[in-house]
Amino acid sequence: MSDWLTSLKTETPQEGFELAITLARKGVEYTQPSAAIRKKLRPKYARNADSLTMVSQVIAIHYQTVAAANNYWK
Repeated sequence: MSDWLTSLKTETPQEGFELAITLARKGVEYTQPSAAIRKKLRPKYARNADSLTMVSQVIAIHYQTVAAANNYWK
């Protein structure tokens, strides 16, 4: 994959949250590079409350990292 992450710095908390979502998505893409397989698996986890909760947790962890990198936008 090409270099796409040049910084964790963002102007606002909203941009930071969006970066956290991107980090989570990229993590899945790196873990399972086949778009066809990801598409096939999506219906299973899209209806699973535990899977959705885990996705939220991964995003929250990434958001903590981004927030710290931005000195919590102080």
